[in-house]
Amino acid sequence: MPELPEVETVRLALVPAMEGRWIGAAHVGRPDLRWPLPDNLAARLTGRMVGPLARRGKFLLVSLDGDETMLMHLGMSGSVRIHHQRPAIGKHDHMVLEMQGAASPCWVVFNDPRRFGWIDLFSEDIHPMLADMGPEPLGNEFSAATLTARLAARRGPIKTALLDQRLVAGIGNIYACEALFGAGISPRRRGYTIRRQRADRLAAAIRDVLTRAIEDGGTSLRDHVQPGGEIGYFVQRLSVYGRAGESCRACGTTIRSLVQSGRSSFYCPDCQR
Repeated sequence: MPELPEVETVRLALVPAMEGRWIGAAHVGRPDLRWPLPDNLAARLTGRMVGPLARRGKFLLVSLDGDETMLMHLGMSGSVRIHHQRPAIGKHDHMVLEMQGAASPCWVVFNDPRRFGWIDLFSEDIHPMLADMGPEPLGNEFSAATLTARLAARRGPIKTALLDQRLVAGIGNIYACEALFGAGISPRRRGYTIRRQRADRLAAAIRDVLTRAIEDGGTSLRDHVQPGGEIGYFVQRLSVYGRAGESCRACGTTIRSLVQSGRSSFYCPDCQR
């Protein structure tokens, strides 16, 4: 599932294609994805002016005139592509927006073979799906002190805690594994033990790994493709994720994996304690 860096990569690419333009035509190919889509979505999008694009955790938010916002989630296999010529609509192209208002139009296509993604429209201050999310790890509200306070009652493993979007927004399996490696913390360590120097290291590692992944366009393992068609090159810099049985790049010890709450955790038993 795309995590914070992949969604931020999509947002950055869509800014010049969508912000300040209007939707000349919209195509919506089915009434539902993971959940039902808003009624008459294509008609409600046609003619709308697009304002700033934002991201909250793993969600993309597209502001529209009339004080509505379009909320998009890429799910397991979703991607957004930008075309500069009118595309043929494929089987899994569930939303196509023709963007007008520049020298030449472009088309923004939401594709999702598995249909775990989601699109919604809302006008309230905050969407219910975003209401309980934790701080943005690259924002000013996130710090070692914040992390310590939010982990104080966590008796379960730190790796599982990092996947809880109420703790911190946008982190998934890949970057939880990578951040714990960067901080030298075992995925088995109990959440409440992350304080003082450990919290400092972990907060810094989370910021570092997410920033580097955004710079590289995210991580392309199976489905992630940037809107321009490029892959995410952070896959070449993964330290532990998906590398079970290979040598640790730092110490040479064999990378191991274990299953925690149904998800695979990858770690170096020598570097992470």
